[in-house]
Amino acid sequence: MNNNLFKSLALLFLLVSCQPSVEELFEAGVTALEGQKYEESISYFDRLVGLDSAHAAAWNARGVAFFELGQWDEAIDSFSKSIEVDSLNYKPFFNRGNAWMEKEAFKEALIDYNRANGLDINQSDIYYNRGLALLGLEMYEDALIDFNMALQANPEQPTVLFNKAKAQLGNNDPLTAIATLNEVVRLDQRNASAYYLLGVTEMSALGNEEKGCTQLKMALSLGYTQAKEWVDEFCQE
Repeated sequence: MNNNLFKSLALLFLLVSCQPSVEELFEAGVTALEGQKYEESISYFDRLVGLDSAHAAAWNARGVAFFELGQWDEAIDSFSKSIEVDSLNYKPFFNRGNAWMEKEAFKEALIDYNRANGLDINQSDIYYNRGLALLGLEMYEDALIDFNMALQANPEQPTVLFNKAKAQLGNNDPLTAIATLNEVVRLDQRNASAYYLLGVTEMSALGNEEKGCTQLKMALSLGYTQAKEWVDEFCQE
C-alpha cells in the first residue's frame, strides 16, 4: 500500500474513532492542505482552534487554506489571529502581506512585509514581494532596492528581473530597463510580456521602430494579443 495513503487512512481512523488530539488535528489539516483539499483542511483547523485557540501555526495554516481558495478577508483574519498569538514569527506577517496584495491594498501589504523583514532579514521572497508592493505604490527607487536584494540569492530570476525593469521604467531609466528586459528574454525566450514591454520601450522611449517591431511581433507570436494594436499601427511594411 502507498505510504501516503496508509498515513491518510491511519489519520482518518484516529479522527473518527475517538476524540483526536490537537497534534492529530494539525497533522490532518496540514496533510489536507498539502493535498490541495483546502475546505477539508479548514474543517480540521477549525476543530483544532476550538480546542486550542492559542495554536499560532494552526491559525497561519488555516489562513493559507483560505488564501488558496481566494477568500482574502478570511485569510487575513486567520493570519491576524496567528500574529496575536505569536508576533515573533515572520510567516503570518508575510502571508497576510500576500493577501493584502491580492486586494491591491499596497500600503497594508508594505507594513506587513516590513514587519516580516524585521523578523527575518534572510528571506528573499520578502524582498521580492515588498518590491511588488512598492511598485504598486509607485515608490520605484525603493522597489529597485528590494528587487536587487531578491536577486542576490539568484541573479537569474526572470520574474524578478521583469518587475525590476518596470521599476526602472517608472524611475525614468529606459536604457537600463531595456538592458534588464534583454536579460529577461535571454533567460526566458517565451516571456511574451517581456518582449511586449521591450518593444514598446524601444519605440516610445528611443524611437527605434525596427527593434521595437521585432520585439512586438515576437510578443504577438507568443500569444500576447495586446501587441497586435502596436504591430498594426507601426509595423506594417
